[in-house]
Amino acid sequence: MTYDPDNIFAKILRDDIPSNRVYEDDDTVAFMDIMPRADGHLLVIPKTPCRNVLDATPEQLAAVIMTVQKLSQAVKTAFDADGVTIQQFNEAAGGQEVFHLHFHVLPRHQGVPVRAPGTMGDFDEIAQHADKIRSALA
Repeated sequence: MTYDPDNIFAKILRDDIPSNRVYEDDDTVAFMDIMPRADGHLLVIPKTPCRNVLDATPEQLAAVIMTVQKLSQAVKTAFDADGVTIQQFNEAAGGQEVFHLHFHVLPRHQGVPVRAPGTMGDFDEIAQHADKIRSALA
């Protein structure tokens, strides 16, 4: 399969649609998930095109995983979390819905289940969560 340059994450990278970015470097971007399964749920993506782990270059994977680690530490601090869940899906049969490599980073608290998928979050609350993460990164 070929990369679709009109997928939603490609549009976010081009600023064709808004996102609440919490981190950016030369190779990656991290932004808040608009359907958060936990407070502070964010996504990390490479700036360069690739569909998923199956076609990513070693350089893309290295850059993304370093950002995943950095943001995992930040959300754990920002939300005083007990742990962090990192999710990554490949191809439709593997649960992937947006075909641009991305990792979900969710701060977790003992005994608190993640919310059901597919529910739009409150944008003001998401913005507050983004501010907390940015502060933890500073």
